[in-house]
Amino acid sequence: MTHSHLVRLEFGSAFDMLDFVQVVSDYVCRLAGLDDDQLHWVSVAVRESVINAIKHGNEHDESKRVIVEFSPVPSHAPEELVIRVADQGPGFDPDEVADPLAPENMLKSSGRGIFLIRNFMDEVLLQRVPDGGMEIRMVKKVIRPSAE
Repeated sequence: MTHSHLVRLEFGSAFDMLDFVQVVSDYVCRLAGLDDDQLHWVSVAVRESVINAIKHGNEHDESKRVIVEFSPVPSHAPEELVIRVADQGPGFDPDEVADPLAPENMLKSSGRGIFLIRNFMDEVLLQRVPDGGMEIRMVKKVIRPSAE
C-alpha cells in the first residue's frame, strides 16, 4: 500500500469470486490497521455488498461487471478505509428497500444485507452510477489502540 492507495478489483458476476474478494479485503483491512473486530464487520459488509451486486444488481449476468475498490485514507497512515462496490444493473431506490425489522419481513430468508451493512460500517451511501448501475460507498474508521 506504500506505492498505491487504491486496490481495484473488476470481475464478471460470479459467486466464485467471493472468496478472492474476501482474501483481498482481509489483506487490505490488515494493512490499513483495522483490528480483528473491525476486520470481521468489514468482511461481512463487503461480502453482502458483492452478493447484492451479483444477485440483485447484475442478476447473475456474468457479462456484467462488479467493481470493488479499497482506499485507505490517507494512504500513509489511514484514519479510515473507504470501500466502493458497483454493479451494472438497473439500479433501485434505496428508500424503497423493505425494513427487515418490520413484522411482515421478520421471517423472510433474505433482505437483510443493506441493514447489516448500515449497522457494521461507520458511513454508508447508496447511489445510482451515472453510466448505469448502483454503487455502495462504505467507510470504516480505523480505531487505534490508545497508548497508556
